[in-house]
Amino acid sequence: MAKLKVNVVIAGRTYPLTVQNTEEEEGMRKAAKQINELIAKFEQNYAVSDKQDVLAMCALQFASKQQINKIFSSNEEEKALQQINKLTSLLDKHL
Repeated sequence: MAKLKVNVVIAGRTYPLTVQNTEEEEGMRKAAKQINELIAKFEQNYAVSDKQDVLAMCALQFASKQQINKIFSSNEEEKALQQINKLTSLLDKHL
């Protein structure tokens, strides 16, 4: 499988990347776009003079969203498992 070379720009810097397929390329480009949009938002709303501070805030935002989604997903899985166990118990009683 041929690897694709991709250049993405984040905070005004170009980063050359190698990806496996066009789907991964699309994901990289969309992620870079989201990062750049968030950078612009932080720069507009906060008095931040250092790009590193803005990038750190972006990293925190994305990482916290991922962790929140993981916690939510885990809670939902636990609730579903509890319901399955209740239904299994009910079926066992009637069989």
